[in-house]
Amino acid sequence: MYALVRYYIVPPIFVVLFTVATQVLVHLGNSTSEIYFETFLNVGTAYSWTVVGIFMLWAYLSLIVPSKVFLGPTTPAGYIPRYSANGTQYYLISLLVYLIIVYLKPTLPVEIFENFGDIIATLNIFSLVFCMFLIFKGYTFPEVKEGALDKPLPYQFYAGIELHPSLLGVDVKQWTNCRVGMLGWALLVLNFSIAAVSLNDFSFAPFTNSLLINIYLLKFFYWETGYFNTLDITLDRAGYYLCWGCLTWVQIFYTFSAYYLVDHPSKVSNSGAGVIFIFGLISLVLNYTVDYQKEKFKASNGECYIWGKKAKFISVEYKNHVGKVKKSKLLISGFWGIARHTNYVFELMLALSWSLPGLGQGIWTFMYFIFLLVLLVHRTLRDEEKCSAKYGDGWKKYCQQVPYRMIPYVF
Repeated sequence: MYALVRYYIVPPIFVVLFTVATQVLVHLGNSTSEIYFETFLNVGTAYSWTVVGIFMLWAYLSLIVPSKVFLGPTTPAGYIPRYSANGTQYYLISLLVYLIIVYLKPTLPVEIFENFGDIIATLNIFSLVFCMFLIFKGYTFPEVKEGALDKPLPYQFYAGIELHPSLLGVDVKQWTNCRVGMLGWALLVLNFSIAAVSLNDFSFAPFTNSLLINIYLLKFFYWETGYFNTLDITLDRAGYYLCWGCLTWVQIFYTFSAYYLVDHPSKVSNSGAGVIFIFGLISLVLNYTVDYQKEKFKASNGECYIWGKKAKFISVEYKNHVGKVKKSKLLISGFWGIARHTNYVFELMLALSWSLPGLGQGIWTFMYFIFLLVLLVHRTLRDEEKCSAKYGDGWKKYCQQVPYRMIPYVF
């Protein structure tokens, strides 16, 4: 029964539910848009396909221009994925190009807002077809023979087959997750904050939302290579869950707080928005600091000082893809000695900060915060399951030293 539900029932239900939800969200965020049965049969317009096509081509070009190469973790089959290490340049140049275009065409932000339903429909169609192609690729010309071919087709479509597919010389997950997904999020929230000011009286609240998100995403692109060591890349395969999620779901759900404030002007005063902005900046600093502590620890192989004291760690062992025993170190100093996933707490504080400009407008601008809370708690459990299997008794010893997952005495 468990296999029937997991592999045959849940995947198609989730695909239909989340795909349909994207157009529902478009309607909820824009009261002038009407929703009918035909809405879900929307195939986009020439305008939406042009916008999406140009943006996706721009993301692809960023990965084929000459740049430093970053080698990701070796897979169980011995494959070493290759990534372009030019995330910061890509983000900053893209932001500059967008602002120049807006300067030359001031109506663009409002046009994108008004055509957002068509843009999401276009993203849906492209993403679903692309995920079908990834299934075909996984069967016919995989990057390496380590695909999940033993699972039923509905689950393969949802979860993916290949771990690291590449296409036209670029890594598929870097293109979908980082270059389309994250940059789309960054530019759309900025676009909606400009549209909000264009259509309503000036308010600092929409810009509080977009500025905090963009500062956060600047950090993401600066440490993009670190992202290639996360569960999204090392464990999740390229399918609907990951690729459709970044190409489409991120563009409507992650940006929804900014999108909603265009048609539903913020009730937060400029001074209140300033307080929220300061709270967000503090959260950003904490989020940066906790990540920096781990990066510093890794770069020095544990020979560093954190909070003025020599870093402490637990020595552990694990077996690599060929069965060879390797040694590693788990940090238990600084924020990493308070809880095993303090970084997730600061990410939640950030998500709350860019939701707060919607105070007084109901729950809608807080949906991403609620979603992230569920996602990160689930990811914590997944990560710990993986670490327990990898490090064995070493992980048990680490958990004794750092007993709390996210918040001391709470969880």
